Amino acid sequence: MNALLAAPLSAAPSGVLAAPAENEHRTFSLILFALFVVFTLWITIWASRQTRTAADFYAGGRSFSAVQNGLAIGGDYMSAASFLGIAGMFALSGYDGFLYSIGFLVAWLVALLLVAELLRNSGRFTMADVLAFRMRQRPVRAAAGISTIVVSIFYLLAQMVGAGALVALLLGAEGEAAKIWTIVVVGALMIFYVTVGGMKGTTWVQIVKAVLLMGGAAVMTVWVLAKFDFNLSTLLGAAADMSGKGDAFLRPGLKYGATDMWSKLDLLSLGLALVLGTAGLPHILIRFYTVPNSKAARASVNWAIGIIGTFYLMTLVIGFGAAALVGGKAIAAQDKGGNTAAVQVAQELGGGAGSTGGAVFLAVIAAVAFATILAVVAGLTLASSSSFAHDLFANVFRRGRTTEQEEVRMARIAALVIGAVAIVLSIFARGMNVAFLVALAFAVAASANLPTLLFSLFWKRFNTVGAVAGIYGGLVSAVALVMASPICWGGASGTLPKGNPDALFSETIVAPIPLQNPGLISIPLGFLCAYLGTVLSKEKTDEKYAELEVRALTGTGAH
Repeated sequence: MNALLAAPLSAAPSGVLAAPAENEHRTFSLILFALFVVFTLWITIWASRQTRTAADFYAGGRSFSAVQNGLAIGGDYMSAASFLGIAGMFALSGYDGFLYSIGFLVAWLVALLLVAELLRNSGRFTMADVLAFRMRQRPVRAAAGISTIVVSIFYLLAQMVGAGALVALLLGAEGEAAKIWTIVVVGALMIFYVTVGGMKGTTWVQIVKAVLLMGGAAVMTVWVLAKFDFNLSTLLGAAADMSGKGDAFLRPGLKYGATDMWSKLDLLSLGLALVLGTAGLPHILIRFYTVPNSKAARASVNWAIGIIGTFYLMTLVIGFGAAALVGGKAIAAQDKGGNTAAVQVAQELGGGAGSTGGAVFLAVIAAVAFATILAVVAGLTLASSSSFAHDLFANVFRRGRTTEQEEVRMARIAALVIGAVAIVLSIFARGMNVAFLVALAFAVAASANLPTLLFSLFWKRFNTVGAVAGIYGGLVSAVALVMASPICWGGASGTLPKGNPDALFSETIVAPIPLQNPGLISIPLGFLCAYLGTVLSKEKTDEKYAELEVRALTGTGAH
């Protein structure tokens, strides 16, 4: 998903925009960008007038309905990469694009069946509330807070670097200055959304973004299908013909798992991270606290599954439509990762390059992509600032001796600082291949957060040492494995027979570990560290576990 957006995007378009339509496209795009920003700023200011308590800032007053929260979850989860990147994967890799779209959808079953309802009943504002409920507060909250901030920062950097490249590409702006200013604008807006509007403002921004994204995708889907008389078989056949890959385009193996054993293991590792990582992403977990009760939390996940599932089905049609109407060579020539496939097919649907209709529809899709970035980065900033204020500041540094007003003030300060740091780091990282940051975010979420969360909810013996060992073990192993992977060392190997020219450290040294995705190793290590830490410690938490179990299953005493 977001790893696709994090891949380098061409700063200078070479085939999407014809010269006569370029200025027209830019004008339309800027107008639509401005309208969306003005509308969301108004929403944020409106929400700020209703944000008075810690529950309002962290959880939106727990006032959102299941439908509203389902839309917000979709808005938080469906990034620009879901729209542009996965459509591009379908356009260039055919069948193998399913591995991403289906992987992210299946992940929600884990969240629905194992996490959503129990988390809503057991916690208050953050994941650490659940982990620390029956354990020693300070070490567990410190570990959970660090993990939350690390995951959020990794994800945030990838989104903002991708935003700079993406908007520069869609507006046809050349040079590094356009990327830098885009990063600064996105960062400033996300800081404003969080510090002024809190969870209420951020949630409504995500709802608006989800509606825009679903609406834009629906129009494109119907339009593409109409081009082929609503016959999916005809569409697939035309896509295979225009892809340049023939029948292989509609069979598995074009992108993943086709070379050697390590390639197949890397595919399995990717799948594990996708399916298990989602249920441990902090900005997703905090969404379960915004509804009034556990029933609404469960229902909101059902709505999210329906919304996200429908969305990924639409990206399938858009991606294959791009292959059929634009062609694989034209898409790859514009961007080797296929990130512009949806944009190119939008222009084609509107009348092609040089036409007013093409420029208008291209501008609409560009604005929708910009909206998705703003909503996702706002959710990430809120998750990290909330964890810092509630877990680290209030419960670790101040040992619980804070007022709600002090905590909310610190959350706003943390959002400002985290946002500023993210802007600076993103500016310096704008020329890097930051795909490894997203791989790392999902790996840490699946390796550190999910094992400790599941053990806290379901294992009576689990204790403080196990929780701390699980979080740090999963975090350190995921980071170390990525640092030793082909993402950082690009020498030719069995997995990468031509090497990785975008390697972070060296293009010639062979990676010590051939896996690009660390989940296959780091996820079991996270569970193992949590288990060993527990059984090697003599701490008992039986009485508190009974209380947690009753609360998690019945909602008794839930906030």
